[in-house]
Amino acid sequence: MFIDTHAHLNHEEDLPRLSETVARAEEAGVKTIVCVGWDLPSSARAAEEARRCPALFFAAGFHPSDVNGCRAGDFDEIAALLSSPKGVAVGEIGLDYHYENTDERAQKKMFAAQIELADALGLPVCIHSRDAAADTLQILRDNRAKLTRGGVMHCFSGSPETAKEYLKLGMYISFAGPVTFKNARKLDEVAKMVPKDRILAETDSPYLAPEPLRGTKNVPENVVRVYEKLAALRGEELEALAAQIEKNVCSLFPKLAAWRQNGENAHG
Repeated sequence: MFIDTHAHLNHEEDLPRLSETVARAEEAGVKTIVCVGWDLPSSARAAEEARRCPALFFAAGFHPSDVNGCRAGDFDEIAALLSSPKGVAVGEIGLDYHYENTDERAQKKMFAAQIELADALGLPVCIHSRDAAADTLQILRDNRAKLTRGGVMHCFSGSPETAKEYLKLGMYISFAGPVTFKNARKLDEVAKMVPKDRILAETDSPYLAPEPLRGTKNVPENVVRVYEKLAALRGEELEALAAQIEKNVCSLFPKLAAWRQNGENAHG
């Protein structure tokens, strides 16, 4: 069984096809998907779809590019959403310095505040970091005592050296479509060196479709291709890797593990 630990199925235009998308994923062996918010409306949609769909769980939070859309009281609403037994993480949060005129100060402030929120809720964090590795590491180091439930570096794209620093902080490393790209030598090395109990896989759909599907709209069923590439790089059997990632998911997201064990009686 495969798990997509990070997908965006909560774009409004995609909701009419959500049931079909999930059904195709399940046919491909993807039985669990974590749907991730990037602001309050998308987080609320993720929570609602997770309530309706047995295969879906969700994360709620503010993406760094959306920090200026956060208003007074929004954290309370994020916390209320995450009181659901299927709300498994605060995310996606972090830093993104890719675009010009980025408000780095506001992003750092929001990143630290959402780490505090995760600590208060007893939840892990799902972290986005683009062109901001040094500051991401520094904020995580400064707030290490508040990372009580750990977290994941989603769609990791950095160097082996950077990955080692995140691992020292107790983070998991998640790989998406880019690990399948032909020019992904750096990621190949990271995939080989991440300890087996810290590795995760995702699609980040609808973005970053894997080879040979680059340029198409990504979907959760494609996470199988990420698993296959990781297994090949690590010299592991696909079934063994899938079983290990399932263990890792349950370790990182205890509310997900509780729900799967107890169903609607789980209130983790």
